[in-house]
Amino acid sequence: MRKLISVTRTWSYQVKVWIDSKPISKSIEKRPLVPTEVKQGAAAAVISYMKRNLIFAITFLAVSAQAQDVSDTVQVYKKKVLESIEVDFLMSYYSQDGDNSAVGGGIGTEELTDLTPTFVVAIPLNDDDVLTIDAGISAYSSASSSNINPFDGNGTAEASPFQASSGASRSDIYGNLTGSYSHSSDDRNSIWTGQASVAFEYDYVSFGVGGSYTKLFNQKNTEVSIKGNVFLDTWSAIYPIELRSSSGGDDNDFNLNNYIITGNPNYNPVNFSEFSNEGRNSYSVGLSFSQILSKNMKALVSLDVVRQDGLLSTPYQRVYFSDVADSFIEGFQLADDVERLPDNRLKIAAGGRLNYYINEKVSLRTYYRFYNDDWGINSHTASISIPIKLNDKFTFYPNYRYYTQTEADYFGPYETHVSTSEFYTSDYDLSQFNANQYGFGVGYTDIFTKTKLFKFGIKSIDLKFNYYERNTGLSAFIISGGIKFVLDK
Repeated sequence: MRKLISVTRTWSYQVKVWIDSKPISKSIEKRPLVPTEVKQGAAAAVISYMKRNLIFAITFLAVSAQAQDVSDTVQVYKKKVLESIEVDFLMSYYSQDGDNSAVGGGIGTEELTDLTPTFVVAIPLNDDDVLTIDAGISAYSSASSSNINPFDGNGTAEASPFQASSGASRSDIYGNLTGSYSHSSDDRNSIWTGQASVAFEYDYVSFGVGGSYTKLFNQKNTEVSIKGNVFLDTWSAIYPIELRSSSGGDDNDFNLNNYIITGNPNYNPVNFSEFSNEGRNSYSVGLSFSQILSKNMKALVSLDVVRQDGLLSTPYQRVYFSDVADSFIEGFQLADDVERLPDNRLKIAAGGRLNYYINEKVSLRTYYRFYNDDWGINSHTASISIPIKLNDKFTFYPNYRYYTQTEADYFGPYETHVSTSEFYTSDYDLSQFNANQYGFGVGYTDIFTKTKLFKFGIKSIDLKFNYYERNTGLSAFIISGGIKFVLDK
């Protein structure tokens, strides 16, 4: 008969050894007797055959178990997406000045300062998932927005669009909080991300949700990403003080009847009416494709589409008409109306990056973007940065950025609009202009985090300075810095 020996392991490895032999006892009964030494030789042969097959089975199972152990080890010890908690503390100081205030209808000071501290905390939840919390505030002081109410009544100076008032709108705090969750596949070739955010200021609140998906191909040399975001904003519309009181009513102790109106004393802003819709929704979709072209070069192309609906005008930005007689209180001209823009806007931007590694000391990073919207604005952006590695820890990177745009269909400087137009603005952000930005940065990196602060090691420090200038007269600078900490385990 055929005898089957079966050996089975829990992970479904199975080895079967067939042994062909006949029962010796039955063979003896059917055949003539043979000498004893012949019987013993036959028995020995059978035993030897069985031993060889048993040794083969044991060896095969041992090798299989070792292979399984190796496979299990790979699963257990796969590299984490983020090894430890990382904390980024970021800070920036921004200052600008100019003479084309949108609050002043295209004239007046654009002086503004802004201080923005931000914390970003990245927390590894397990090998594959990371939770990131981004929280920041922006504390600003603006001579321009202070002139929403230029008649502060402190008696120190005559109201003027070129001078800040002491009104409540001269300063405010903007806050934002964003939480995002990302998951990476076991092979790290797929990444899903979801996020939610809230932001608030004195005159509006914004809620946002979004997500992205990234896929890597070709041994991670090719990367494709898609992202989408939705922002739902609600304004609490604030209008220039004279329009709130144009009917002779009382608003925050301001009443037109208490002031002497010069120029046209019969001030009557007939175009003005409050906005019926104070909501604004924004929807965006972005696609990007990046490719490592060689060991020294990497390229990326991107496409972004944004659709906005709702209140896209800024309610406290004044407009003055050329066909309406001017009215003044002190040295400040009273608004003929506020900015009025279409309630929808479509923006499309296409861009690309090309980074080239020259040698171990110097790299080249370039960027270009073309932008178009249905308000009539076309723009071009080009920038270049040259990181120079000074040693194994310090990097110096000068940069330059050029920007140019056409004006929106609805833009006009001070007193160039007419009262019969449907849409109008004197916001120079929507004008035609060219801008240059010059800057540099210094970075410190220590991947071993030798410098400690309590239980956190300092991984990197960055400090940047940029100067910005438009041909319309606006100039600005920003100083920003950041420190990345890593929690020691």
